[in-house]
Amino acid sequence: MGNKCPSNLTEHEVRIVLLGRTGVGKSASGNTILGRKYFLSKFSSLSLIKDCNKVQGKVDGHSVTVIDTPGLIGTTLSNEAGLRRIAPCISLSAPAPHMFLVVIKLGRFTEEEQKTVEIIQRFFGDEASKYTMVLFTHGDLLDDDDVTIDEFLIENPGLENVISQCKGGYHVFNNNDKNRSQVTELLEKINKMVKTNGERYYTTEMFHEAERVMEDEKNRILRENEEKIRREEEKLKKEKMKQEAREKELKEKNERILRENKEQCFI
Repeated sequence: MGNKCPSNLTEHEVRIVLLGRTGVGKSASGNTILGRKYFLSKFSSLSLIKDCNKVQGKVDGHSVTVIDTPGLIGTTLSNEAGLRRIAPCISLSAPAPHMFLVVIKLGRFTEEEQKTVEIIQRFFGDEASKYTMVLFTHGDLLDDDDVTIDEFLIENPGLENVISQCKGGYHVFNNNDKNRSQVTELLEKINKMVKTNGERYYTTEMFHEAERVMEDEKNRILRENEEKIRREEEKLKKEKMKQEAREKELKEKNERILRENKEQCFI
């Protein structure tokens, strides 16, 4: 069960964790929230290897902590190294985060991107959905195409499905827009979500349970793969034995024919 947090976030800390693929605008979003360029947001090889980064600041009367995490570049649970690099975000947001922001760049939502979101959800467990919101970046693209976010989502059912699994709903950022109202609205949504959760936040116990579930799943997959390999080896072994039996039978047949031919020559 999540631990209780103060009911009025205005005078207390708000802890936010940014998650998502490399290049979707996590770091830029962190800078937008805090109102200053704390995080390196330029796409470079450095962004592929950095660790979790924590910055605290004051925003609209809130003491806000933002944890930027390394971008994920894989789409399977086997990408353990990438997942383990984002795990420290839990301890960095101690006692625990109020909100996970799954950052997604507006545009074509690919199957690979959807799988990445699913992996994030599985990594933090089912309970994390209560503390998760989708944050869309590049909101200016909506204005350029004269499309509302609702119209965009209708045309992208995959995104609607992702949002339905994030109980915090969604928010749209334009990281080039200096208007702070988008940040104020985000914090209001987080505050509302905290109250909906009964003043509780995601806990380390929830994370450890998610780790256990994921480890069990990995072990299950490993056992299934081992069993599949065993069956394949057994199948190959049987086929080899059959082949050897056929070759032996053919050899004996040829030898018998050869003997019979020799015997006929002596008659």
